[in-house]
Amino acid sequence: MISGKTITVLLISALLTIYSSEVFSQSSTASEKKGEAIKWMTFEEALTLNKKKPKMIFIDVYTDWCGWCKKMDKETFAANSIASYINKKYYAVKFNAEQSESVTFKDQEFVNPNPGKAKSTHQLTSALLKNERVYPSYVILDKHSDWTFKLKGYKTPADLMPVLKFYGDEHYKKMSMGEFLQMKK
Repeated sequence: MISGKTITVLLISALLTIYSSEVFSQSSTASEKKGEAIKWMTFEEALTLNKKKPKMIFIDVYTDWCGWCKKMDKETFAANSIASYINKKYYAVKFNAEQSESVTFKDQEFVNPNPGKAKSTHQLTSALLKNERVYPSYVILDKHSDWTFKLKGYKTPADLMPVLKFYGDEHYKKMSMGEFLQMKK
């Protein structure tokens, strides 16, 4: 039979273990967030900067109600490696798929046809995502602001980084994604 004193010691040990692991996980998450943050901008700002100093454009197409979009912000886009690489190689755009503001792109004005209606999709969202409404989605435009690639769904930093490097380092001009991934093994 276990004594009351032994149970107390075991209980205190268990609580200390739980407490220390909680403190450790909070501090490691906090230290990840203290690093570099992605310099998000509007679509128009990215296009203007791209005319002065050409770079690839990474567009995060999101909605306010999308839980996976929020998870991307909190985890993947908060990762130092992702933020640093995106800031170095891309102009990063946050684009609300349901925004009400019009956007002019390649001499065409894009609008949200029903801005007062819930879940009304902006025309630029439809154009960028080729009429697929999957959130989050990511679009990469090349240095000439031409559509290059679309990726759908939640991605971990490990999932996203190869795609960022494939396009950001312009490997896509010389080889397929499959060849690039084989080269990295």
